[in-house]
Amino acid sequence: MKRMKEIVLPGDEVRVDKLKPRQGVRKVGGTYISTYLGVLQKSDEYIDVIPFTSPYIPRKGDRVIGKVIDVGPSMWILDINSPYTTLLHMNDSPWRVNSGDLKKFLYPGEWVYAKIMSVNGIKESWITLKDVGLRKLDGGAIITMPYTKVPRIIGKKGNMINMIKDTLHTRIIVGQNGLIWLDGSPENVEIAIDTLELIQKLAHGEGLTDYIKEYLEKRRGDIVGNSK
Repeated sequence: MKRMKEIVLPGDEVRVDKLKPRQGVRKVGGTYISTYLGVLQKSDEYIDVIPFTSPYIPRKGDRVIGKVIDVGPSMWILDINSPYTTLLHMNDSPWRVNSGDLKKFLYPGEWVYAKIMSVNGIKESWITLKDVGLRKLDGGAIITMPYTKVPRIIGKKGNMINMIKDTLHTRIIVGQNGLIWLDGSPENVEIAIDTLELIQKLAHGEGLTDYIKEYLEKRRGDIVGNSK
């Protein structure tokens, strides 16, 4: 593992250079400062400060995993790992639903992969299942990670999560709210969960992709060796 990434305090100056400031960075006078205690994270276009700890706050356009916790006459109420209420109206589902028949399609305890369509002034959000890739999640396992670690889990252009999927032949969906769905053989799902937990633990270190690649090769090798 290489050097740690830069940690900033609230009020610390942030050099944005040619990047666009986004989460946790705001302009005061002619200077950009951090609004969080967290890690400075740069991409090809944006610069963010990812806070160490904070609850997930819904944002329009985020793709999230949610659990149905209640059903009304025309909408489902979901938990998306946030302090705020989330609603799915029957007209924003992919099914032809009549009022009062919602439990025929989704009932409490079931999971969906959805997109946040809107967020009001009290942070109540509305989600939709009408977009490419969005759906009800059947089977598999759900785990929870700090949502602030999601960018590291996904990796630049998806390189980290795709490496895990391809190496372990496991389907994985990462919600931007920190909930992750996995489906595959029990052995490979177990390795995938261990790998995700390792990424969470080492998220602030550099050289992580190569480290995780070696880890996956060793764990896969152990399974192959034990099966002979």
